[in-house]
Amino acid sequence: MKLSILMPVYNEAKSIASAVKQALDVTYPVEVELVIVDDGSQDGTGEVLAALDDPRINLIAHPQNKGKGAAIRTAVEGATGEYMVILDADLEYDPHDIPRLLQPVLDGHARVVYGNRTFGSHSAFSFWYVMGNKGVTTAANVLYNCYISDLETCFKLMPLELYRSLNIKSAGFGMEAEVTGKLLRQRIRPYEVPISYRARSREEGKKITWKDGVEALWILTRERIRKPPVASR
Repeated sequence: MKLSILMPVYNEAKSIASAVKQALDVTYPVEVELVIVDDGSQDGTGEVLAALDDPRINLIAHPQNKGKGAAIRTAVEGATGEYMVILDADLEYDPHDIPRLLQPVLDGHARVVYGNRTFGSHSAFSFWYVMGNKGVTTAANVLYNCYISDLETCFKLMPLELYRSLNIKSAGFGMEAEVTGKLLRQRIRPYEVPISYRARSREEGKKITWKDGVEALWILTRERIRKPPVASR
């Protein structure tokens, strides 16, 4: 198996070199590539990325910012692995957890694996951020009659062709809800494994807001009530 690690990047000049190094320093049980999409950064991120030299890196650049969902869409188009996982460049997630996500797949127990964050006083951005995440996740569980623990997790591992088949349209953070909604609609329920997490502050570059939570609720509802495609005769 080859795993494509997809890293969307926007204005992360302070953290991108460390994020890439951490991702590539992990000992993976499979071959990996790191597909980085610079999503129109204007803070010097592009210059830092251009100086990186590793044959496992596939660097793609957007001329202007399009959003996380759009960056992942571009990364998926350029990826060559059988499986993919998303890894943000903000150092909130530990790439050493990726082998743990892979294990249920390698053992034949799952096709789709989510990393489940455990929020605590040392890892949560704020009370309202955690409550918002729990609210969106609860909404998904009610709408789709399932039980998942962390809809908004960045760590979503699945076959590359499966992600392509979902045809994700959301350009921004709404892609997290759209991915999950479309998987659950197909009765694909993610296998969850615990992961470590450290939320950064607004001062450190935290970008997601309450508006993204409202959008996620709308997307989950839209996908739940959307009519199924008409079967061809």
